[in-house]
Amino acid sequence: MQVPVAYLAVLLIWSTTPLGIVWSSETINPTMAVLLRMLIAVVLGSLIIFITGIELPWHKKAIRLYSFSALGIFGGMAFTYLAAGYLSSGVLSLSFGLAPVFSAILARRILAEPKISTLRKLSMLLSFIGLALVCADNFSLKGDSIYGLLFILTAVFLFSLSGVLVKSISLAIHPLSTTVGALIISLPLFIANWLLLDGSVDMSHWELRSIWATIYLGIFGSLIGFFAYFFVLQRLTASTVTLITLITPIIALSLGAVFNNEVISNKILLGAFLVILGLTIYHWGELLMNKLQIKKTIRNSH
Repeated sequence: MQVPVAYLAVLLIWSTTPLGIVWSSETINPTMAVLLRMLIAVVLGSLIIFITGIELPWHKKAIRLYSFSALGIFGGMAFTYLAAGYLSSGVLSLSFGLAPVFSAILARRILAEPKISTLRKLSMLLSFIGLALVCADNFSLKGDSIYGLLFILTAVFLFSLSGVLVKSISLAIHPLSTTVGALIISLPLFIANWLLLDGSVDMSHWELRSIWATIYLGIFGSLIGFFAYFFVLQRLTASTVTLITLITPIIALSLGAVFNNEVISNKILLGAFLVILGLTIYHWGELLMNKLQIKKTIRNSH
């Protein structure tokens, strides 16, 4: 798999995940919905590992890698599902837009990555302003929304910390091995989470949309999504990978308009423009400035 293909896969899957989480939790208890999602991913992933003969090592270093990965899977998913009971899918996406900030700060301390330049900080701020405009109509601190905010911020932090810690482990194994290993380690945590917070299996109220959303998230959101994520994480910096979360809210809201009859206002269009502009500056702003500086130096030398 090529890095751009895997990067695009993560982008598209993460864009559909918030709506899938909301739909799957409509008639299925959130703790059961996320547990079923992970069970599907573990079974399919283990089957693929067995059929293809991909090595799934369980030595000390591999277990450490799986554990760091499981931190993001369990911490990120468990708290996101809890937050879905209070917040819309758009706000879930917006909150995960904070991942590059957490990741960059943590990577600076844990991985000693280069300091974030002023231009990149400004470009990220521009993107965040755009994301705020996109979701401004959907978010309020009134009532129980504050609990959802705390849940989703915890999820984003653990997801970002996981990505950085995974980068601290130098171990060349197949990304699918990392995915399945992490899912296997995180599965008991999801079972314990379900037992502690719910523990019931009442299928009488389950509707087809919730069931299909859970199946989709198990196959694509968990197995394929995490496989593509760990694939690009092995080849790119943690902060670069999490930049995906800056644009996923725009795609998520567009999908919501098409499949869930959600209205796209002028405020949303302006926010989308600011997000894309911020991403463009983040990725190519310094390169453009360096080229302009070189041209200026050459011109002055003459």
